[in-house]
Amino acid sequence: MADPTQLENTIRNRLTEVFSSQAGDGEIPALTDGTVLLETGLDSLGFAILVTQLEEELGYDPFSLATEAYYPTTFRQFVDFYAAHQPA
Repeated sequence: MADPTQLENTIRNRLTEVFSSQAGDGEIPALTDGTVLLETGLDSLGFAILVTQLEEELGYDPFSLATEAYYPTTFRQFVDFYAAHQPA
């Protein structure tokens, strides 16, 4: 199980990288716990790329492992969802 701080940093870094590649010259949003994901400027393709890259780096996709559909709305919810569904 990954360290919670390390997991958050990994997610933050990947999100920033995907945003940079998708938005070009757009300003990278500040990521706080309360940042609303839909207000970051990433579209559905950007989030799909993010989840795919995180799966490659972390070795799991919490959206596939969860028993119920869940759509995190804030950065904190997104990080917590990844933490809660880490394989043992």
